[in-house]
Amino acid sequence: MNDIKPSPGAVEAALAPGHRAPVGRYRLDLTTGRWAWSDEVYAMHGFGPGDVVPTTELVLSHKHPEDRERVDHVFRNAAATGEPFSTVHRIVDAKGRTRMLAVTGQAKRDPDSGAITELAGYFIDVTAASREQAQRDASAAIRASSESRASIEQAKGVVMVSFGISDEEAFARLREASNQRNIPVRELATGLVEWFADAKMTQFPTPEQVTAFLAAPVGLPNGG
Repeated sequence: MNDIKPSPGAVEAALAPGHRAPVGRYRLDLTTGRWAWSDEVYAMHGFGPGDVVPTTELVLSHKHPEDRERVDHVFRNAAATGEPFSTVHRIVDAKGRTRMLAVTGQAKRDPDSGAITELAGYFIDVTAASREQAQRDASAAIRASSESRASIEQAKGVVMVSFGISDEEAFARLREASNQRNIPVRELATGLVEWFADAKMTQFPTPEQVTAFLAAPVGLPNGG
């Protein structure tokens, strides 16, 4: 099973220019419990049109186990209150594939009694957009991690040359300063590199200057 975690930006990405996310209509008759699906909704659930009779039990059985209770609550709340709703959740289709759907809906009332008799709205398949968003998030995290490592390596180099110490000893000094000042090592390292690259720094910093910076990192929270 290819698992996809719900992405906060999935719907926005799916509806952005250049994307054509599959959209299908549904209607739930609350007096009979019968659903009506468009062909697109059948396809999203891995069926051909008319292959199954949609019921609430069938709909919930295809919800991802981790999302099922939440989705059930959304539908029950809408049926009880008549308030418009939307939800983004995972389903497992008839072929065992995990898909990400956005569901929107609103209630209809009996004109005479005012009772809520129907929920109707749209299923939007945001699977592709969610995967693309997850890939972008992962790429951004990798870039950030790479940049963080690069700053730490540069900062270690400055400390190594200034004090004439080893790689391990330089990192130990950075980590000690990080703990003492309650500043993440990556932020301390970035600050040290920026300080070292400052145009006013005309020569390589002395051990005393580096020690002073690590004791009171200028421009950083909890610093000088």
